Amino acid sequence: MGNSALKAHLETAQKTGVFQLTGKGLTEFPEDLQKLASNLRTIDLSNNKIELLPPLIGKFSFLKSLVLNNNKLTALPEELCKLKKLETLHLNGNHLRQLPAAFGQLSALKTLSLSGNQLRTVPTQLCGLRHLDVVDLSKNQIQNVPETVGELQAIELNLNQNQISQISVQISHCPRLKVLRLEENCLELSMLPQSILSDSQISLLAVEGNLFEIKKLRELEGYDKYMERFTATKKKFA
Repeated sequence: MGNSALKAHLETAQKTGVFQLTGKGLTEFPEDLQKLASNLRTIDLSNNKIELLPPLIGKFSFLKSLVLNNNKLTALPEELCKLKKLETLHLNGNHLRQLPAAFGQLSALKTLSLSGNQLRTVPTQLCGLRHLDVVDLSKNQIQNVPETVGELQAIELNLNQNQISQISVQISHCPRLKVLRLEENCLELSMLPQSILSDSQISLLAVEGNLFEIKKLRELEGYDKYMERFTATKKKFA
């Protein structure tokens, strides 16, 4: 991509606070962007070939939305965690195996999308994020949901299309969790904590495509309580 085209995008971004450059075959994060570090509210570099997010990302202190779907990222720099105003982070379709240790410092984060990466567990760093509403961890390599999940503040957790065979009973204690998606995993019915049905806030549980028939779920103790929550929620949005 030519310098003149990049310059035009930078000029537009200076006026709008939005830098969007998708599907241009970029192999690295444009360094010239740091000139706009105090201007930018949104950066979208989806559908490129970026392998590395440089430490200078930490300079974008007013950034609210960062979208890097379908790149070639294998890791994220610790400096990303300095973005105290970041509300939306989309990193679908990369090669990420873990999150930075300080990820829990992204205190304004509301939406996190990590679908189609190589995560093997639900990152414990997410549990410190008090404003997190939606977490998408679908299409990873997650095999179990650990006890720390009980501290997750999210309203919706998407774990579809993983390899999950075990879930901690602590998931029932998530204070705000209303939607839990577990479709197309490796769950036996005996591995699904019954407290999800009887003692949680969850009003939409999606478990199709596991190692049991859905009609068997309806026979479990607590299913009636779950259906009460499901129906009440449905009425609210009808």
